This record gives sequence, structure tokens and C-alpha cells, in this order.
Amino acid sequence: MTRPMSVTDWIEIDGANEPDGAWTTMMARVAAFHHKHDFASVENNGHDMGYRVALTVEELGEFAAAITKGKPKEEAAEELADLLILILGHSLAMNIDLEAEFHRKMDRIMERKARRGNLGIRVTEYQPEN
Repeated sequence: MTRPMSVTDWIEIDGANEPDGAWTTMMARVAAFHHKHDFASVENNGHDMGYRVALTVEELGEFAAAITKGKPKEEAAEELADLLILILGHSLAMNIDLEAEFHRKMDRIMERKARRGNLGIRVTEYQPEN
């Protein structure tokens, strides 16, 4: 299935303004946000991945602070939403079909065995040295 990839492709989806649990709705809403603020323009630098990674680290820090400082669950939820919006935006900036990549990755990791590390369970391809 061919999916929209660019901001312009995504914003052309009709009826994507109300929450309905659909991937296309989320992507279309993030694309509308990118379009509204012209993130793709060179002057705005909104599709520069170095800048976007820095924003992601900043938002991850805010999420971590909400958790470690025992802030209300609603604050942590808002920070998670910020992270999700950024991640979806990363796929727009890079013209990546993130939904397809998500399913491809899930298929791979479902085949992995879990390992217990020092901090808890991990599901990884990493093989510890003996």
C-alpha cells in the first residue's frame, strides 16, 4: 500500500481533524502543523534533523522530569504527546513511511527472546560477551 509521505500529501486527507484512533489522522494533523508553520522552509529550519533531535532530547528531558519529580500523570502524558508529535514530524521531515517501518520492526522484535539485564528485562539482538 502506498502511503502519503510529504507534508503536502498528508494535509490533503479530508476529515482528519478529529481523534479517531487512526494513524492517518495523527499524521495528517502533524502535517497540518508543519504546513501551518512552514517547517520545511530553509529559513525556519524545522526539517533540519540536527535541530529536531535536539528538540527531542529536550522533550525527553521534560518527560523524565515529570516522572522522576512525581508530577501529575497529566503532565507526563502531555510530554509523551510532545514526543509522539516530534517523532511523527521526524518521519515527515525525512519522507519516511513510519507506519510501515513500525510494523516491519515489530515483526522483527516479536521474534526475539527477552534477556534480563542489570536493570530489568530487555528484548534486544545484543549478545553479551561471555
